[in-house]
Formats: sequence, C-alpha cells, structure tokens
Amino acid sequence: MGQLTIGNLAKHAEVNVETIRYYERLGLLPKPPRTLSGYRLFPEDAVLRIQFIQRAQDLGFSLKEIRNLLGLRLRPGARCADVRERAETKIAEIDQKIRSLQAMRTALVRLVGACSGRGPVSECPILESLGRGEHHDRS
Repeated sequence: MGQLTIGNLAKHAEVNVETIRYYERLGLLPKPPRTLSGYRLFPEDAVLRIQFIQRAQDLGFSLKEIRNLLGLRLRPGARCADVRERAETKIAEIDQKIRSLQAMRTALVRLVGACSGRGPVSECPILESLGRGEHHDRS
C-alpha cells in the first residue's frame, strides 16, 4: 500500500472521506504531509488506526475517550492497568444505561397495560399519564 490518498484510505478503512477529515480535525489522525499538488498522503498504518477508532466506538467509547486511549500508547510509563481502568469505567457507564433503559421499558409496559387501545385519543391513558407528568425513575 505505501502512502495512501484520502480516497484510498477511506476505501481501505471502509469509511467515508468526511469521517477521515473529521478524525483529523479532532486530532485522532495526525495531519499527513501533502504533495506539491496538495494531496494528503497518509501512511498505511492510518488504516489500522481508523479501524481501532471504529472498534472502540462500537464498544461505546466516545471520540474523546478514544483520543485518550490512543494517547496512552504514546505516554511514557503508561500501563495496561490504565487501559483496564478506562474499560472498567465504560462497563459501569453501560450498566447504568441498561438500568435506565430497563426503567423506561417498565414504565412503558405499565402505560401500555393501562390502555385498551379503544376509545377516542382524548381518553387515552397513555397520553393522560404523560400529560400529568408521570414518569419513571431516572436513576
């Protein structure tokens, strides 16, 4: 592969060209040198970096968190425990989101159970409940 233009990088990494530009603006991808005609030439390891970013996003890491993970690779004295700590924090955040989604689901099941689906919308218990400001626990 050698040096890749932004179009070739996008093709190899299976992302949109705009995604690459966005990652560049955020500092997730180092700005590559340009040719005399102005084309960016990315090193072939940029494909692996983009794939890393995509996989980390799939696991729920934000782009800011991913930037920190990438930074750990370059930080002298950084340890595997530093990465593990960030992953454990992400697990705790995901667990909290799951609890919140379960509470929303429980509230909706309760509302649906109170509604026969018959009658005019003006008498809908779901809408009445929402209008009264009843809601689930947001913990």
